[in-house]
Amino acid sequence: MVYFSGFVGLLLILTAEARIGNSSESSFCTESRECLLYDLVCKNDDYEVRHYDSVKWVSTDEECYFMDKATYTAFGRLFKYITGSNEAGVNIDMTAPVTVKIEEKKKMWASSVFTLSFLLPSDYQMTPPQPTDESVYFTETPDMNVYVRSYGGWMMSLTSSVNSMLLKRDLDKVQATYNKDYHYAVGYDSPMKILNRHNEVWYMVEGEPVCPTSS
Repeated sequence: MVYFSGFVGLLLILTAEARIGNSSESSFCTESRECLLYDLVCKNDDYEVRHYDSVKWVSTDEECYFMDKATYTAFGRLFKYITGSNEAGVNIDMTAPVTVKIEEKKKMWASSVFTLSFLLPSDYQMTPPQPTDESVYFTETPDMNVYVRSYGGWMMSLTSSVNSMLLKRDLDKVQATYNKDYHYAVGYDSPMKILNRHNEVWYMVEGEPVCPTSS
């Protein structure tokens, strides 16, 4: 039984490392050592479907009218966490991507709560150091299939909104079912990178993925 428990523990660690792997395995993770990896389920000209294993993130919420201001404030809070503002006082490597959870049911001219998350590196997936800031906490995304639309340039309120609407249009066209309560704005690049930037919009698949071949 002891050996079996040890084997299971080792398997869990290997699984975490397998899904948060070397950035050389991804074509758009160019500035971090590790990146969130996935299995491609299917793809057409409009979007792709990916499968992600369950992983842990460090997150914080910021209420604001615009995503840009919210992410600026929240990013600083999480950056302090990975640069030593944690109970262990350790520096934690930056990973990719960074996600922003955006609620869909925002009323016109009303503020909204945006949740910014940094992916925890494989070394800290099992036992991350506790934050010293009470507004910083851990989240875990489930084993999931995701509808993904990719785009270049800068991830801002306008570009994120336009691309989320385009993805929803394409999914509704093929009668795909997905979670319409929220979506994720996903960025892979630091503000210093100018060329070949990569951003995404994610909607969570509900039921069986729909991915017809483009005509």
